[in-house]
Amino acid sequence: MDDNQFIDAVARRSGTSTEQATALTRATLTTVAERIDGGEARDLATQLPEGLRPYAFAASETAERFGFDVFVQRIAGRADVDPALAEAGARAVFDTLREAVAADEYEDVVSQLPSELAQVANPVAPFNVQQGPS
Repeated sequence: MDDNQFIDAVARRSGTSTEQATALTRATLTTVAERIDGGEARDLATQLPEGLRPYAFAASETAERFGFDVFVQRIAGRADVDPALAEAGARAVFDTLREAVAADEYEDVVSQLPSELAQVANPVAPFNVQQGPS
């Protein structure tokens, strides 16, 4: 999956324009990178389309601890959208991640998120994706 395919999938799933889907994708990946350990963020980045990789790199090796409300607020602020659209966008990004990265990588990322983020991140990796190297 390349950058355009990823963004198009997010736009379709979230019912937004390509421009909004781009902002939502970048904001969600940046926020995820803050919420997971630096090593895991780097692992995720290596499996993303090239143009999206920079947004998945964490500024710190240590994950920040924050819950669902802060997660959505950060996405909303970064993407300049309301919280409802930020939540829908995050769900669309996670659904697209489930298709774009190896199942074991998706599981590794989601396992570092608080359980309340299951509202936007399906905690189960798809069964039809081959397991990638750990």
